[in-house]
Amino acid sequence: MPQKTQSLPPLEWIRVFEASARLGSFTAAANELGLTQAAVSQRIKNLELHLGAQLFSRQARGVILSTQGQAWLPHVQAALAELLHSAANLFEQPRRKISIAASSSVIELWIVPRLGDIASRLPHVQLSFETIQNLPDYERLEVDFEIRFGAGNWPGREAIQLFTEELTPLASPSLLGTGANWQDQPRIATSGPRLGWRDWSNAAAEPPGPTPLLRFDTFAQSLRAAEAGAGVLLGSLALCTGAIAAGRLKRLTDRTLHMEAGYWISWARSHPAFAEQRDLVDCLARP
Repeated sequence: MPQKTQSLPPLEWIRVFEASARLGSFTAAANELGLTQAAVSQRIKNLELHLGAQLFSRQARGVILSTQGQAWLPHVQAALAELLHSAANLFEQPRRKISIAASSSVIELWIVPRLGDIASRLPHVQLSFETIQNLPDYERLEVDFEIRFGAGNWPGREAIQLFTEELTPLASPSLLGTGANWQDQPRIATSGPRLGWRDWSNAAAEPPGPTPLLRFDTFAQSLRAAEAGAGVLLGSLALCTGAIAAGRLKRLTDRTLHMEAGYWISWARSHPAFAEQRDLVDCLARP
């Protein structure tokens, strides 16, 4: 006699399992999926009965995946991702508008130089940008993509790295024309998550240089000040490519200060993929 095949559980139960496992909470999964906590709990119970296995260990402050649940989760996530991707490619209408949140410096220095490439590959798409200053600002936005600084491991989000941060001293040729040692020149500082001049001195085993007399809250402002000859900038090589190529800034040493963190383009894992997503990400991830 032919062996009886096991029937698949309803897709809705599987979606509830994935959200609960990813978020570590039936309540959080209910909020994400628009269900009640009781409905989530019932679907998980039905799924466990269908599979004949316990998927979660219920705790006072949430739920923890069982060994069998941990083993099944990556297969579930891969299958759901493939369903979303194939549906977007086959059935979804072209996206006419895509929104991106990023810092003003990343928009100006990384995205704007790539707009021509984006327009040639996605001529029908209108791009809308939201400027953010701090990480909590992302929580108030509803955008398709966010460009974030960090390690790329935000809960519930996919991320592809755009560039790593390598910092090096840069200055305008007009400032260097004085003939003085660049290490004695005025320095420019930028507020934010990047390493600064003290980190540079420590890494190079050098005595601290002059205290920066100019400090800006965006990297783009610091860059413009350096181009104007106001001082030496500890600059991001990725964001200063244009200024260096045009001769507005000059590298002062071959040494660089490498940061583990970098910039990533990120989107919510729960949002379905769409056909234009890959082209946009490819354009923005281009060196």
